Amino acid sequence: MGTIAPGTAAGLARCTPVFRPADPHREGTVAFHGDLPADPTGELTILTPVDGVVVERAVPVLTLPVAEAVPVLSRARRTPGSDPAAAFWGAVVVVALQLVARGRVVPGVSPGGFDTWRAGPLDAADAARLRELAAAMPATARAEPVPGAPGTLADPLGLVRAFVDAVADGAPRSAAAPLAAGGPLFASRAPNRVPQLRPWSDELSAGLDSGVRASLRVEVPGGDYAGAAFHAVVQAHSLADPAVVVDAEQLWAGAGHRLGADARLELVRALRRAARAWPALERLLARSAPDRLVLDDGEVTELFAAAPRLAAAGVPVHWPRELVRSLGARAVVGRAGPTTAAGSVFAGGGLFAVDWRLALGGDPLTPAELDRLAEARRPVVRLRDEWVLVDPDLARRARGREPLSAIEALGAALTGTAEVGGERVEVEADDWLAGLRARIQDPDSGTEVVEAPRALAATLRDYQLRGLRWLARMTGLGLGACLADDMGLGKTVTLIALHLHRAPTHPGPTLVVCPASLLGNWKREVTCFAPGTPVRRFHGPGRTLDGADDGFVLTTYGTLRQDADRLAGHAWGLVVADEAQHVKNPASGTAKALRAIRSGARVALTGTPVENTLSELWAVLDWTTPGLLGTAAGFRARWAKPIEADRDEAAAARLAALVRPFLLRRRKSDPGIAPELPPKTETDRPVALTHEQAALYRAAVGEAMDRIRVADGMARRGLVMRLLTALKQVCNHPAQYLREPQGALAGRSGKLELLDELLGTILAEDGAVLVFTQYVRMGRLLERHLADRGVRTGFLHGGTPVPRREELVRAFDAGEFPVFLLSLKAAGTGLNLTRADHVVHYDRWWNPAVEDQATDRAYRIGQTRPVQVHRLVAEGTVEDRIAQLLRGKRDLADAVLSGGEAALTELTDAELADLVELRGGR
Repeated sequence: MGTIAPGTAAGLARCTPVFRPADPHREGTVAFHGDLPADPTGELTILTPVDGVVVERAVPVLTLPVAEAVPVLSRARRTPGSDPAAAFWGAVVVVALQLVARGRVVPGVSPGGFDTWRAGPLDAADAARLRELAAAMPATARAEPVPGAPGTLADPLGLVRAFVDAVADGAPRSAAAPLAAGGPLFASRAPNRVPQLRPWSDELSAGLDSGVRASLRVEVPGGDYAGAAFHAVVQAHSLADPAVVVDAEQLWAGAGHRLGADARLELVRALRRAARAWPALERLLARSAPDRLVLDDGEVTELFAAAPRLAAAGVPVHWPRELVRSLGARAVVGRAGPTTAAGSVFAGGGLFAVDWRLALGGDPLTPAELDRLAEARRPVVRLRDEWVLVDPDLARRARGREPLSAIEALGAALTGTAEVGGERVEVEADDWLAGLRARIQDPDSGTEVVEAPRALAATLRDYQLRGLRWLARMTGLGLGACLADDMGLGKTVTLIALHLHRAPTHPGPTLVVCPASLLGNWKREVTCFAPGTPVRRFHGPGRTLDGADDGFVLTTYGTLRQDADRLAGHAWGLVVADEAQHVKNPASGTAKALRAIRSGARVALTGTPVENTLSELWAVLDWTTPGLLGTAAGFRARWAKPIEADRDEAAAARLAALVRPFLLRRRKSDPGIAPELPPKTETDRPVALTHEQAALYRAAVGEAMDRIRVADGMARRGLVMRLLTALKQVCNHPAQYLREPQGALAGRSGKLELLDELLGTILAEDGAVLVFTQYVRMGRLLERHLADRGVRTGFLHGGTPVPRREELVRAFDAGEFPVFLLSLKAAGTGLNLTRADHVVHYDRWWNPAVEDQATDRAYRIGQTRPVQVHRLVAEGTVEDRIAQLLRGKRDLADAVLSGGEAALTELTDAELADLVELRGGR
């Protein structure tokens, strides 16, 4: 029938459902009768009392497959006024889904020879729950008479079990399942006959029907743990009555009548299945009566290690009660050698070790007791006049010391976990490491006195001085740091102050790697704030490092790639990566060249440590502090996937604890910073499309959607991206979309008309404005249009040479032109343009972090006037819908925030069509 409409589902909740099993299980159906909310699909014969007599009568029914009935019944369980039978089957749905969620499903072959899944293996609690449900079943829930037995109703427990199996059989099957499984068996919904798999199925399903469960009881006859052999005694348990437990030797002696006629067979099958977890059981199964196994010391140790796997296979292991008391253990991370200054530890690659400290009853073991533990040949040891059960792996760990690098040890201290022997375990830090952790966790703690250097020709604000102290502490410890303040809060002057602070004790020049557009800004600020400090550019023809022994050396990311060897061969006291998001791809040539440069300390400067994914954070911090976050693959598995895909809040908290000391993040809205800045007003300004724009928009949508609907994979993604780009260009101006560099501009674009109005007001008030667009072609059209109107402009984009960039910035600051047109990608970071009191985003980037960076060219420290931000949005278009989503922070907004336009390529055809549809009057 397809998906059930909400109104139909609500109506069915008030009807009486009857479950009808089938073979295979997934073919089962649920027939609803009563006041049906939709046309019936057939008739059903039910037993019903009439004048005190039970009679058969035919009733119209609406029949649903079990898979479609599950959500209806689940809703009925929670809906007041639901039919009692519907509420009952809703309760069974919950139990069935819980079993599936716990992985309690096994494949098998149905009585008719079809591939099927069943719920199991069931533990005692599962079996008891099913019995409770069966006992509570209303008669109306099983009103259909048993075929061939008129007047007889089906067994309640059998019906409940069949329904649970029907849910379990449908759960693993989807349209994609056959592709993942490599074939239709146990994956497709269509029945598949597999009678040849019957022997395998019978062995696999041991215990599912008979209700017999196996366990192993470990004992030592006579209680001589020092020398007597251990025995593994097989026990059989009744799932129907958990109080019934029979030793296998009694079962083979004929005392198992309370377990059923097939108890022996089912017990053997259960042991055969468990032998995969502990091969020693094969020796037991070779006997005619597999009742107990005498173990040597090696097998006792293997059994201890295999116990969790055996329990997962449905055969738990029970150790003697007097041995249950085991050792407490804690892993402690500490120095492997004499304690020295922290700076030399991290700069010199010091080693730490993980020591396992064992205790009995809270009292630490003595060295003599540890030696006794290390010499033990079996997992029981005599300690303090009692026998103690000891994990062999723990004993092995107690004998060794796992080495950790200094940065790995610090990461373990921060997160409370470390990887030991390929396993992640909880650890504690020793006193020295705990003290260091406390120092770096609180940037304002400690007794170090760090003031603004006397040579600094500037007064640091309080938060900038705290940033200096933090940077001085981290670099002094031999650790890297990422200063991730919002743009405009003075990262450059803080870094200059750090260089001056380190100069007396840490000789060597500071290398600053930055985008080409920032070379001039860095030189001006070093000259202004550190007069007398040498500053040179390593850029352009004739560049040299001769004599670069102190002060600042400024270079670009492009030069870094070209001259990686020369830069890597020079001795640096400090290396700074400005706009560090440029190296967010660790596989890029730029990132590799940056990593090759040796220095006493590394500092990353960025306003956006994470633009799209957490992997970008890894790239930045793995450069500043190598090894802190592990390998890229390990970081994705341990942090990125749990946080980004699984929304694991606990993992996010642990990652925050790990990176917080190495990343100082301040925002303009933070207390103590906001008063330093004037107000900022942000406004979305809607504009209507012209008739020409509306026609082009509809045509672009219609043509593209026809092609998208028949495409898939990368081809489809490319078509979606092309459509989104085309619609943005239509919204900007038809001349951009139609590639008309010389065509008429006036009267054809709602955005251009609004921009003219805004500029008229701004320029009349003697204001200055930054106009951002992500398209160079649109920037040139705006440049031509404004020139025709007599408005003086400058245009900075990715192709603007560095000297021309600097000249444009100087001319704008000097008031030589009031409108600065800027390519968002080329000019969205690094520039100081506080003369502007208005910012116009002519088109949207759909990533607020990127737009905020662009706005921060004007809204930054040094700005004295209120800043107004205008975002132009075409009404009724995809721009309008994205703007609403970004304001509402709904799920799709989260996808846009994290993935930009690329996230939209994963929308279904229907979702995409709804997103791009033109709405409104035109």
